[in-house]
Amino acid sequence: MPPTQRGSVRKLASGRYQLRYYDREGERHTGGSFATRSAAFAHYRDVVEPQQRGETPSLPDLTLAEFVDLYLDRHAAVARGTTIDTLRARLRPAIRAYGDERLSALESMSGDLADWRKTLPERSRYGIVSALRQTLAAAVRWHYISENPAKAAGKNPQPPPRAVRPYSLAELDAITDELTARYEPLPDFVAATGLRPEEWMALERKHVDRRAKVVNVVQTVSDSEIVELGKTTRSRRQVPLSRRASAALDRLPARLDTLLLLPSPEGGVLDLHNFRRREWNPAITASGVAKPARIYDLRSTFASNALAAGVTVFELARVMGTSVAMIERHYGALLDGAGAGIAGRLVAHEVAQEQAADEADER
Repeated sequence: MPPTQRGSVRKLASGRYQLRYYDREGERHTGGSFATRSAAFAHYRDVVEPQQRGETPSLPDLTLAEFVDLYLDRHAAVARGTTIDTLRARLRPAIRAYGDERLSALESMSGDLADWRKTLPERSRYGIVSALRQTLAAAVRWHYISENPAKAAGKNPQPPPRAVRPYSLAELDAITDELTARYEPLPDFVAATGLRPEEWMALERKHVDRRAKVVNVVQTVSDSEIVELGKTTRSRRQVPLSRRASAALDRLPARLDTLLLLPSPEGGVLDLHNFRRREWNPAITASGVAKPARIYDLRSTFASNALAAGVTVFELARVMGTSVAMIERHYGALLDGAGAGIAGRLVAHEVAQEQAADEADER
């Protein structure tokens, strides 16, 4: 059996530090993300070494606010900045209510957390509680507490999805007429491809293959920067380029100062908040299209039209870069009316089979 070791620390490309060590069975472990080399060695001393000796680690009894800072700092090594910002925002209500509570005290307060959960806004409750459960799950993994009180407080059901709001062709035309020339093609293109805002904002000319009639989604916008999607991520995909989508691309103003298809006026990545305030909201008001009318509803328009055209849930999930479960959750009402269309396609297939059989008999 190898002797207990101090472990080693290496610096990552991000500038943070990672701990490496062998356990008592000689198996090598690599992981963790720490702001300093000293913090990595302290984690080895306070957590890993006691575990090597079969002991329960003795860790400082942090307050919830202190642990949130620790968790977000470590999680930032593997998560995007936008994810960390979202988590931080969702954790603020818990910090306001319980930020000064020690984790040891909070561990026995599942009943209090259940009462607190009822006071949260209905549409925000799921995200707020999910963020707290996720954070305290890390506290359990790192041995600051033995049980997750937010999970023990009870189930955290998702709220019902927002009603699907697809645009009609008349509404798309009305919005298009009110947008400035540089963004006039945007509603038609996005409604015909179903791209997320962070995807169409990162789209370049080279990603459009006119011959194959597809759009290659390989980039996204994160923290106002364009980043490559991982080759194994579901979001990296090919989207069919329909006639309406191609026509919209043909109407884009020619620009030589940028590779982006839908850039900001200066040629860089579009600021969605500014676009919504300066272009989209005034166009919606001027067009007379009924509100709410979100930019994201263009994606719902694509899903609605695809399902009406007989595209299967599995195909749609792949094209939209999401899961079948998400399609069924958000567009379940549209799927309920798909039975007649499915029956029609089955009948057509049966007729084709019968005709083929008759022709074979005649030969």
